[in-house]
Amino acid sequence: MGVIYLVRHGQANPSAYGVADSAPTGDAPADDSASAVSNPGPGLTDTGRVQAGLTGTLLSAQISGVTAAISGDLARQTETLAGVLARLDSAPEPIVDPAWNEYELPALVGAATPDEFADQKSYQQRLDAGLAHWIDQTSMAEAEGATTPPGSGETYPEFRSRVTGAGERAAELAGSGQTVLVVSSAGTITQVIAELWGVPPHRWPAMARTMVNASVTKLLVGRSGTSVMSLNEHAHLVDRDGGIATFR
Repeated sequence: MGVIYLVRHGQANPSAYGVADSAPTGDAPADDSASAVSNPGPGLTDTGRVQAGLTGTLLSAQISGVTAAISGDLARQTETLAGVLARLDSAPEPIVDPAWNEYELPALVGAATPDEFADQKSYQQRLDAGLAHWIDQTSMAEAEGATTPPGSGETYPEFRSRVTGAGERAAELAGSGQTVLVVSSAGTITQVIAELWGVPPHRWPAMARTMVNASVTKLLVGRSGTSVMSLNEHAHLVDRDGGIATFR
């Protein structure tokens, strides 16, 4: 029986989410969002790098190494994979598979300022509305037999198809007795779970919004297919003082 560990990337800088101006502001609140703003770039924040290391430590206590290590080509994903692998006793050369990338966030929520991004409730509402429109629009077009105009971006059915393919390739690598590590994003990981559990498209975003940065989801691959053993494990990121668990 094979095992797949799906790890969400660590906390990313606002530019990864389409924030237009990531320059620090003098009156920014001292929270995770503010620390992210003070460290511009598409990759991880300082918090995100610590999260990746903690996840690597968690996995190193359970396994000595992995037979395959995969991520999408987004900086926040590749940096997290490197941070996790650094804590394992043995690790293969990382494999980059863009099929594990997240959906294109700026296309769904538009450009956001640091202040808008810092208001996580408002930003989440914008994202939820964008995802709902994306799913409804492309699903209706598909039902009516319409084609997507060139240059209109990836449709939800296209996203769903590429993620399904990525999951199938990871399952093939897991085979019998192999251990595969995949670092991806919340939407992508939960889309894999949604397919396995038969979750309707309009319910899938509710799963994605609960995913913690650098959390671990474990899948078992056997003769009867792929099964979900655990979802969104993040106890290693929290403690009685609050820890460093973040959602974005």
